[in-house]
Amino acid sequence: MSLWFPRLAAERSLRANPVDAPFALSLFDRNSERIYDLCPRAEQPGLQRGMTLVHARSFCPGLLTRPADPEGDRRFLKLLARWATRYCPWVGLDGRDGLFLDITGSAHLLGGEEPLLDDIRARLTRAGLSACLGLASTPGAAWALSHFAEGIAGPEETLARIGPLPLAALRLPQEICTNLERLGIATVSELYNLPRASIARRYDREVLQSLDQALGAIGEQISPLKDEPNFAVRITLPDPIGLLDDVMAGTRRLLTHLCNQLDTAQKGARCLRLTFRKVDQENQSVELKLARPMRDAERMLALFERGVSGVDAGYGIDMIRLEAVEIEPLDMRQLDRAEGREKDSIADLITQLGNRVGLENIQRFQPVDSHIPERSFKLVPAAYSSPASAWPHTRPRPLRLFPPEPITGNGPQPPARFRWRGRALTTIAAEGPERITPAWWEDNDSWAHGLRDYWRIGTRQGQRLWLFHTPQTPGWFVQGEFG
Repeated sequence: MSLWFPRLAAERSLRANPVDAPFALSLFDRNSERIYDLCPRAEQPGLQRGMTLVHARSFCPGLLTRPADPEGDRRFLKLLARWATRYCPWVGLDGRDGLFLDITGSAHLLGGEEPLLDDIRARLTRAGLSACLGLASTPGAAWALSHFAEGIAGPEETLARIGPLPLAALRLPQEICTNLERLGIATVSELYNLPRASIARRYDREVLQSLDQALGAIGEQISPLKDEPNFAVRITLPDPIGLLDDVMAGTRRLLTHLCNQLDTAQKGARCLRLTFRKVDQENQSVELKLARPMRDAERMLALFERGVSGVDAGYGIDMIRLEAVEIEPLDMRQLDRAEGREKDSIADLITQLGNRVGLENIQRFQPVDSHIPERSFKLVPAAYSSPASAWPHTRPRPLRLFPPEPITGNGPQPPARFRWRGRALTTIAAEGPERITPAWWEDNDSWAHGLRDYWRIGTRQGQRLWLFHTPQTPGWFVQGEFG
């Protein structure tokens, strides 16, 4: 069985925060914000995946957008794969938005194939997820049905069901499909009727291989998703404890055992949960999110101290459990002492601040390959990114960059006197111009005045500003301030 979630990313976001309007997720790609996924209401005006956000808003001014989270979508798809094991033990991932289920010997448990499909579809609908289902004797045929013609195809009717479908149903690259369509071969049945020798001479072996896999001439195995190892330890105490020193001593022992397990598996913890069971059977937890994968027991213990000190022991704690909620690969590497201490101290600082305000709220700048000043950088969470090794060499840029603010001025030379933010300023030095042209392939409203001539000026009052002049529509603007 093939399960395809055509709007997985958008529906996952809407499950967490529903909106009653056309909605889309955006992702920065090829020097512009593009639609990553969208809901059915956003598709009605003609919006499509890959369309630039500026172009999409011209079709649908009321479009609401949020940043896409491909990593979160991947984790959600794994959760769906785990949920699907209620129907069969073999469940594998299919790209970024699909699942494969080997239901051999499982369909009769729900009364047959049709009731099985109905049950899956009903449960996913209640969860707010739209899914397309295809069931066949081979993974290739099931994939073709789920993506192009939902339904069931028995072993004898596979070719009859997938024959009228387009060549893309064979999971062939778009280039090969286009070349075949230019020759008048548009469907699977038309490809099947061609002499195999001529296909093998003209095209890669994957064409015949994909066709044979869909029809069952070549076997195709489903690789089941492996269960992640569970890294958790606990200690049961003969007598309840309540003093901070005793609790921290128990936590140190658990951290030592957990880090030994992580070290053996070459893993690092990204999120830890420490649970205390009180004598009255009430549980209290402390969660620690780390800025980078770690398996150093002493450093983790110091980071846990603030959260543990706020735990109310009540009449005493008789059990402590420590679990690595999120883990990542962490290979051994040799660092010199200075480099190791510097990176560790920065990571610990981000961890301490992040557990108070949220790791995603501590951000760093990363360079972006764009000549447009306001698009030459982006903000990313510091805990989930590495600092840029080197920024591209460009002319000096201001420390503070903001949307252009108009000022009075005439001619192509910087004004000798002008008012900015309620202050009268006098120019004493100017350097420029640096001409920057807009991106002609984008419809950017902020560059509606055309090309810009940038100047770096110093004022008698102490401000060092970044001004630009628009020759096509004469005007002066302030866009940045140097430190």
